[in-house]
Amino acid sequence: MAQSTATILRIGTRGSPLALVQARMVAARLALALGLSVEAIELNIIRTSGDAIQDRPLADVGGKGLFTKEIEEALLDGRIDLAVHSAKDMPTVLPAGLMLAACLEREDPRDVFISLKAATLADLPQAATLGTTSPRRQAIAKRMRPDLRIVPLRGNVETRLRKLADGECDATILALAGLKRLGLEAHATKIMTQDEFLPAAGQGAIGIEARQNDTRTRGILARIDHADTSTALACERAFLAVLDGSCKTPIGGHAEVSGDTIHFRGLLAHPDGNPSCEHSNRGPRADAIKIGTQAGHAVRRDGDPRLFG
Repeated sequence: MAQSTATILRIGTRGSPLALVQARMVAARLALALGLSVEAIELNIIRTSGDAIQDRPLADVGGKGLFTKEIEEALLDGRIDLAVHSAKDMPTVLPAGLMLAACLEREDPRDVFISLKAATLADLPQAATLGTTSPRRQAIAKRMRPDLRIVPLRGNVETRLRKLADGECDATILALAGLKRLGLEAHATKIMTQDEFLPAAGQGAIGIEARQNDTRTRGILARIDHADTSTALACERAFLAVLDGSCKTPIGGHAEVSGDTIHFRGLLAHPDGNPSCEHSNRGPRADAIKIGTQAGHAVRRDGDPRLFG
């Protein structure tokens, strides 16, 4: 008897190569969990405002939520059943009626330095150009190298690598997770440790968003959820929620789950490289949200108040 390929679930995703790889990863996990052909999981490519705006930093026009807005609208309208995002692109506060329902197992969250002119950030020539639109990456890089000149570098991973090769900047910094998922990790000049370059909250994680009242889809997603990743992400997002930083605020945050314990480190940096405020915390994994919240309050108390507002 032939297996039916009738659509069982509809996934909403951006159309970039990385977004499609991640959506297909989710589709494959769902098909396996349900005992279905992957053709039963439909991918709906949705062009977002973040994809359309390529001539200026997103921080100037609304921030990372521009990568999710149109997809979330399709989810709320019932045109799709779930949305697949890079977790670090998800707004801290989700639209009413939506929730982060599951995560796949996190990929390596570290950042990588990429350059054709130097082996490390420290080895770049004086006043070299670093291509990035990430306030966090800019702030940490300027803390290490105040002389660097920051230039905007937009586009998907492949576009940024091409612009670097074309000489639009001397170096850039990208997420290792994206390079690995695209099979491009050989482009990494140096993988930076989390101690020297704290990742963004959610970096390396694939977040799956669903409607809160859609118990059918939520039940299916629970079957592919990676509990440690979801716990770590809940801690990181609780940290962000307290800081309520704008899209221009340089914030880093990363949680790791080890058995029944969760370890968290959070950072509020200065865009110009001035000393930053950091806080580390640990406790039972059941208290993940509490730990992230406490770290957020500590950083908010000790950080430069000019960075909030």
